[in-house]
Amino acid sequence: MMRSIRLRFLLVSLIGITIALSLAAWFFVALFTRNLQARIDGELSGYIGRLAATLRFDDSGALERPQQLADNRFYQPYGGLYWQIEDEAQSVRMRSPSLFDYALPLPADTHEPGTVHRYRLPGPDGRDVMVQERIIVAAAPGGKREIRIAVAVDATDLDNASSRFARTILPYILALALLLSLMSALQLSFGLRPLSRLADDVRKIRERRATHLDGEYPSELSVLSSQLNQLIEAQEKTVKSARARAADLAHGLKTPLTVLANDALTLRDKGETEIADELEALAATMRAHVDHELARARMAPSPEQRRSDANLRDVVDGLVRTLRRSPDGERLDWRSEVPEGAVVPVDPQDAREMLGNILENAAKWASAAVSVRAIMTRDGWRLAVEDDGPGVSPDKLGEITARGLRLDHRKPGSGLGLAIVEDIATLYGIDVLFDNREKAGLRAVLTFPRL
Repeated sequence: MMRSIRLRFLLVSLIGITIALSLAAWFFVALFTRNLQARIDGELSGYIGRLAATLRFDDSGALERPQQLADNRFYQPYGGLYWQIEDEAQSVRMRSPSLFDYALPLPADTHEPGTVHRYRLPGPDGRDVMVQERIIVAAAPGGKREIRIAVAVDATDLDNASSRFARTILPYILALALLLSLMSALQLSFGLRPLSRLADDVRKIRERRATHLDGEYPSELSVLSSQLNQLIEAQEKTVKSARARAADLAHGLKTPLTVLANDALTLRDKGETEIADELEALAATMRAHVDHELARARMAPSPEQRRSDANLRDVVDGLVRTLRRSPDGERLDWRSEVPEGAVVPVDPQDAREMLGNILENAAKWASAAVSVRAIMTRDGWRLAVEDDGPGVSPDKLGEITARGLRLDHRKPGSGLGLAIVEDIATLYGIDVLFDNREKAGLRAVLTFPRL
């Protein structure tokens, strides 16, 4: 199925133009042929009239040969213009010199005197002729007699004239087809421009750069834009309500979790270490989930929260400075190669949340070094974070961003950091790929959409 409306319209236009101009060309050629035939018919009728006016009979009633006609083609053998006169009463047939040794095979039909009959018959030299025939009643010495007069012209001239006319108008028809195709393309481009503008406005909303469709659209799209605005407003209200409930729930759980942690300390002081360890682990798990929901609630789902685009170099430099002072990061060699102009369509806070979790994970497992590099590709800015740690088992790479999953319990953590990365990436349309390096370590590659 052809998915492009533009291509569909162009295809229909090209088919319509081809059919219309083909019919027009056929009509013009037919009209030219018809007019030419009418002119030839007029000439042939004139010749018949002149031949009829010159008919004479001698005293014995024999038909005399008519006077010469002005057109020289009647006197040249196979000259293209012929006449033939038949007097059936006396079995007399006269022919123009141009017929030479040929006689026109007139059909043996009968018709009323004065009526004109037209034929296309085989002519001399193997070429067809157009024949006009009429029976006239002439006054002869012995009484009135019916004389059959036929005048013919070479049909090849008519056929050649029609072919030449068709070849003559063909370049103009092709030029007109090209002009109409270009006009159709321009008309289509101009007509679909509001749809492109609508798509741009929708993309701005998706990228959280606008809150609604505020452009002026044609009447055919005004209803659609109005309905989309209503849908966007309803969705915005639903998202705000959900965010508020999630934040309220997360904050409401913080106090009970603090109490639970204090109770674990109290039990530990009383010697109930086993129960205290269990309560502390439970509180830590629940606090990790609460922090995850708070992080999700802070994501910028609307233009009101999204302040600007993120400069990857500023975000990475700030995170690296912080991690250098952390217990895991101070022992590592940090290498950062991020150009100054690496700006991506992500809220800076969300960018820090996402890259911070990736860099913290790299610092946690790296043996000696962590590198960060960003390059511009055809799809957008691509940022790679690499460490020289143990990496991840190949069969577990697809599960690395699963919520709450810890592939190795030797290091502290909740297993939610990379899940937050996945949530933010999904929100902004960022492509995230985790794979193992050839030598050792894990590589995280993020491809950001273009601005």
